[in-house]
Amino acid sequence: MARGLAAAYLPAMSVRAAVMVAPDAPLEIWELDDPELEPGSVLLETVASEVCGTDVHLLHGQLAGVPYPIIPGHVSVGRVLENRGVNSDALGNPLGPGDVVTFYDVHETCWSCWHCLVARQPNRCPSRKVYGITYSARDGLLGGWAERIYLKPGVKVFRIPEGLSVDQVIGGGCGLFTGFAGVDRSGMSMGDTVLVQGAGPVGLSAAAFAGLSGAGRVLMIGAPESRLDLGRALGVDETFDLETTTLEERKDRILSLTGGRGPDVIIEAAGHASAVPEGLSLLRDGGTYVIVGHYTDAGDVPLNPHVDLNRKHATVLGQWGTDFHHLTRALTLLARHSEALPLQRIIGKRYSLEEADQALADVEALKVTKALITP
Repeated sequence: MARGLAAAYLPAMSVRAAVMVAPDAPLEIWELDDPELEPGSVLLETVASEVCGTDVHLLHGQLAGVPYPIIPGHVSVGRVLENRGVNSDALGNPLGPGDVVTFYDVHETCWSCWHCLVARQPNRCPSRKVYGITYSARDGLLGGWAERIYLKPGVKVFRIPEGLSVDQVIGGGCGLFTGFAGVDRSGMSMGDTVLVQGAGPVGLSAAAFAGLSGAGRVLMIGAPESRLDLGRALGVDETFDLETTTLEERKDRILSLTGGRGPDVIIEAAGHASAVPEGLSLLRDGGTYVIVGHYTDAGDVPLNPHVDLNRKHATVLGQWGTDFHHLTRALTLLARHSEALPLQRIIGKRYSLEEADQALADVEALKVTKALITP
């Protein structure tokens, strides 16, 4: 039977899930009802679900509007168990029991509000929901840290392309799509020098896609050294270890590599406030700075509008989350270049549902680059 906060209102259950009951509280194993499928819905058997930096932020209550208790896990891969009237994925590929799929975690954008229709920014839609983040565990199996995932009618399913393994897809996880979105948002040109700040899954994916997009040189700042090793395996030309270099040492070397100008494009994927002043100081005049790592509030930074922005004639862009086209384009590109992008190497360790607390602790301590929950 259910434990902890669940016991008061949950009847006899059948599907196990790791539930984040409140900020800074230990996760609990709940047993939830196997859902009754609505027309247009899909039921998945969970193959793997990622543990990412956002989940650590959720554990510490750093994202507004989270309806605890929740089942975390917003990017997952699953095997179709049942599909009620859904005979193809979002791109028209045949879909049936046994197919291995991922899905776009954002759901219930209304396409009738000002943000959806006029601004064309559905990620700011007030009706927007996200699996593993803004659905309560009381609403059902709407997160990946469970034995099954219920895809509500309208969730965009994407069958994993042939030639791609589950580990390649989930190895990148949400970082795969966010990193792709950062490069896409930058508008980089072939031959540009691109600097990526951060060597986690977002930074590693951004570096890989920058190289595929024709960057003349890809640089990376991050830590620990094991993550920088992965960056070099994904095509990074030169790395800078935060633990063994100073800001001035990094700046001197980066300026020497760019004729004294600085990188054309910098993608912030660190999620740490201190990265932003350093990135702006390194950016060349007229360069583009894209901030993708600050999905949650990591704090304030000092900023001089004259020195950091106006005099540099800098373009500064934000990219909060991803759209469905980022998912499909990233996976299509990954399928074509799978040998050049061994994202499965990002996976550090696999954890059971009972080990979810340890997985979160290991991700927060940078002991693993990518942790997976494998129910």
